[in-house]
Amino acid sequence: MNQCAAEITVTGLVHGVGYRYFCTRAAKELSLTGWVTNNKEETVSIFVEGQRDLIETLIKELAVGPPGSKVKELDIVWLEYSGCCKKFEIRY
Repeated sequence: MNQCAAEITVTGLVHGVGYRYFCTRAAKELSLTGWVTNNKEETVSIFVEGQRDLIETLIKELAVGPPGSKVKELDIVWLEYSGCCKKFEIRY
C-alpha cells in the first residue's frame, strides 16, 4: 500500500454550506483518517491520511463540494504517513 498524508486548504464559499460534513462523509466512505476544521479567514483546513489513490479521489470530491459551495482553490501539501489519526472527525 502507498500510504501518505496530505494537508489541504480549501478556499472559496466553503463556510455555512455544510462543507465540513460533506468532507467528513466522503473521507469516511473512503476509509481515510484525519480531521477538518473551519478557519477564521473563511477557508477550510483538512489533514488526511491513507492510501494515496483514495486521498486523490477525496480531493476530486472536495474540488466540487456540496450543493451551495463554490470551491475556488485547493492548496495541497503531500506529507509522509504518520498514523497519528484513528478516525476522521470535525474539529471545532
